[in-house]
Amino acid sequence: MSLRFHEIAESSHRILNPITIEKLMLLGEMAKLGPGMRVLDLCSGKGEMLLQWSKAFGSGGVGVDHSTVFFAAANERAAELELASRVTFEFGEAQAWQSGEKFDVVCCIGATWIGGGLAGTLEIMRRHLKPGGMLFVGEVFWHEAPPEAALTALGIGADDFTTLIGTLDRIEGAGCDLVEMALANGDSWDRYCAAQWLAVDDYLRANPADPEADELRAWNAAARRSHLEYGRRYLGWGVFVMREVE
Repeated sequence: MSLRFHEIAESSHRILNPITIEKLMLLGEMAKLGPGMRVLDLCSGKGEMLLQWSKAFGSGGVGVDHSTVFFAAANERAAELELASRVTFEFGEAQAWQSGEKFDVVCCIGATWIGGGLAGTLEIMRRHLKPGGMLFVGEVFWHEAPPEAALTALGIGADDFTTLIGTLDRIEGAGCDLVEMALANGDSWDRYCAAQWLAVDDYLRANPADPEADELRAWNAAARRSHLEYGRRYLGWGVFVMREVE
């Protein structure tokens, strides 16, 4: 999916992944967030996680994203919640972003493509982490081995993701310990995906002359079918909480 299609499909979302606001807050509790703590979110989307954590726990931080649409939405939301003094957003490529600051918590929720997979993304994240800090990674996993037809329909390579136990193996192989996790369920997956179908349909009805309308319509139809036929059965998603091995 192109970045533009991604922005259209998630235009009505505040949280750009299948997790619920309740589990988002649970993750903040796992991190033991509090006033003065700093969080870095790589590929922060509309910034809802950082902002809700700041509102609930008093933490601050930085979000980095390369979408102008999501970057603007994050800044608007920070102003709306009166949190711009604690949470800031920077426009740019997460994998190339640099800062002299080290953070208590570093997150990359659903964007391990920045490092070519889980291990490479953890390597990027660890550059920004304080000693003893926590790493939060949102990642797809397989409930069971998918057939080739599922991989094709979902547009996923055979080695892009693995099972839950395979995910643990990749985490440990990257020099980290898995210390907690929060997994999405079927309902939150449905809400994340189905809301995209409606957002795209609304956009197409309002913009019938869009030069990419036919392509976007075809993408939406394929996304709907692949989720119902394969995604609900085979795909899982969760946030995995890690510390570096001492």
